[in-house]
Amino acid sequence: MDGHFVPNITIGPLVVRAIRKATTLPVDVHLMIADPDRFLDDFAAAGASILTVHAEVCPHLQRTLARIRQLGPKAGVALNPHTPEHVVRYVLDDIDLLLAMSVNPGFGGQAFLPSVLPKLRALRSLIADRPIDLEVDGGVAPATAQSVAAAGARVLVAGSAVFGSADYASAIRTIRAHAQDGLVEESAS
Repeated sequence: MDGHFVPNITIGPLVVRAIRKATTLPVDVHLMIADPDRFLDDFAAAGASILTVHAEVCPHLQRTLARIRQLGPKAGVALNPHTPEHVVRYVLDDIDLLLAMSVNPGFGGQAFLPSVLPKLRALRSLIADRPIDLEVDGGVAPATAQSVAAAGARVLVAGSAVFGSADYASAIRTIRAHAQDGLVEESAS
């Protein structure tokens, strides 16, 4: 977060580099910044496994995605709640991850916007058989995990629901269990 595209300021490449040193797990970096092209090299060099940029701030989205892939990380596109899904239609073959924001980005602890559920279904349909992860971020908690999974999301980002809990592992298990119920619901339809 850069204090421009969203009101808060958070971690930069130095923290990503420290995280990379501490884990062999994928480091998924969601750039909520106004001019991501200026920082792609820095975040890739810091060890990002996935770099996700917002369609709303990339005037040449395909060029940005091509640069991410050239640098080595997987490429992702994020859409704010109000951004229509058709915005990504012509870059679907250039991405590995599609992130639907289910809150307005910039602050943790916001309530999930149920109006994003039809958008998730539409994005799942656009993705079709492509090897693209559909991710949702914002307000993901036990009460919303089932519906977002049933709508097609396969990667769920939960912040406050996990870090606001006294037992992180238990919170994650609960969210996963609810998401699994959503997958069962989806396959039954």
